Amino acid sequence: MDFTWLAILASLAMGTGTALVFVFAVKGNYFQNLEDAKYQVFWSDLEEPVDEQKKEAGNGEGADKGEHGRREQQRHTH
Repeated sequence: MDFTWLAILASLAMGTGTALVFVFAVKGNYFQNLEDAKYQVFWSDLEEPVDEQKKEAGNGEGADKGEHGRREQQRHTH
């Protein structure tokens, strides 16, 4: 029975803490621009392939070869 009350008090404390953190975040304008995080993740994923294409273009290989050019290159290198 004592563990039940301990579990109830722990859950109430966690719920209260979560509510306080939420109120703090709303008052601190943490939810002002939700779309920005999405674009930061999106653009960070695109940076690596773009950098690889620039390296290929710098080595005399065209960056606009397209899928057919990539297949031909792979076929000749393997």
